[in-house]
Amino acid sequence: MRVLFSLFLLNFHQWRSVDAHSHHDHQKPLSEDELSKLQAKWGTDWGFSGIMTFAHLPHVRCLVEPSQLFDIAIIGAPFDTAVSYRPGARFGPRAIRAASARQVSFRSFNHRAGINPYMSWAKVLDCGDIPITPVDNRLALRQMTEAYTELGSRKALSSSSGYPSKPKLITLGGDHSIALAALRGLNKVYGEPLTVVHFDAHLDTWHPAKYPSEWIQDDDPSEPSYFNHGSMFWMAGIEGLIANDSSVHAGLRTRLSGTDWTDNDDDTKQGWMRISSDDIDDIGTKGVIEQIMSRVGTERPVYLSVDIDVLDPGLAPGTGTPEPGGWTTRELIRILRGIEKLNVVGADVVEVSPPYDGQGEETALAAAQVVYEIMSSIVKRAGGNSKGQKKTKDEL
Repeated sequence: MRVLFSLFLLNFHQWRSVDAHSHHDHQKPLSEDELSKLQAKWGTDWGFSGIMTFAHLPHVRCLVEPSQLFDIAIIGAPFDTAVSYRPGARFGPRAIRAASARQVSFRSFNHRAGINPYMSWAKVLDCGDIPITPVDNRLALRQMTEAYTELGSRKALSSSSGYPSKPKLITLGGDHSIALAALRGLNKVYGEPLTVVHFDAHLDTWHPAKYPSEWIQDDDPSEPSYFNHGSMFWMAGIEGLIANDSSVHAGLRTRLSGTDWTDNDDDTKQGWMRISSDDIDDIGTKGVIEQIMSRVGTERPVYLSVDIDVLDPGLAPGTGTPEPGGWTTRELIRILRGIEKLNVVGADVVEVSPPYDGQGEETALAAAQVVYEIMSSIVKRAGGNSKGQKKTKDEL
């Protein structure tokens, strides 16, 4: 009896399958006009609806779909096992995506830039997260480096139309150590050191020995413990990944090691210019902008790295190493808008740690806005204005 019942079920499912295929075969293909009407009717989301991607962008797992071309990629790097204080930034990409929900494409015109970055020349994708192990930092660094190299090496979708030939990569962190992987990957892509414009409360150029080091006997940069979120720019510097004659820290206010200025002296030897958090009181946002632009210029390839702790923890509490006395969100956004002519080839927004954020998601909201501002500047510099006019080759 059981055999007869099984045969009945098999025949029934085959009949349903044939019937479904028969019905599908007789369905007329939709015209372009009909498809456009469907898109207009069902193709948009409210801020609170839809699957959670950054700004409701199309989601493609770009690392496993090499044929998928794009101009700008949003990449998640959910990694936080190189922190020295409070963990939790592995949940940063998820939080930033959720906080970006009100950035819907049809309502994202940036009035200061004169463009809607989501409806301009650039194809922007949310490429999902790099699958990063949380139990082996040496492997995690390799995974991230290979991911940045792979994505950054692809041909940009719009390159044949006179736009940049390589895609731009914007990372949602993750702790700040991910910048080392990004610089290693982009160094391979561009074949030269990158200028780093670094917004942070901390130097992040510390020799790893500045952390308790009795257990480390060898001065060996390959030591896994050397890879941390306060030494990654020191490591990048000794590897020749950073153009240290043009790189800038901005928003600094960290305490230093020991009893003197050695940390600052070491930083100067690495070629960095420092703009402190207090400087904004004397020179204003305009002065900060002028110092960055005069130092960097508009031609060098730039990696723009924004640690969310550059903001005061009263405004952005959700971060791993908070430091009182930081800039306001408005001040940071104004500065980012003022440096829009930088030749940004990669960027990150890091150290968003949602377990310490407020109920209003203040930190994640600030991070999502920072990503929007960086993207607007990239699109504007490379592609023209709100009327769709392209810049000339000399202006790119």
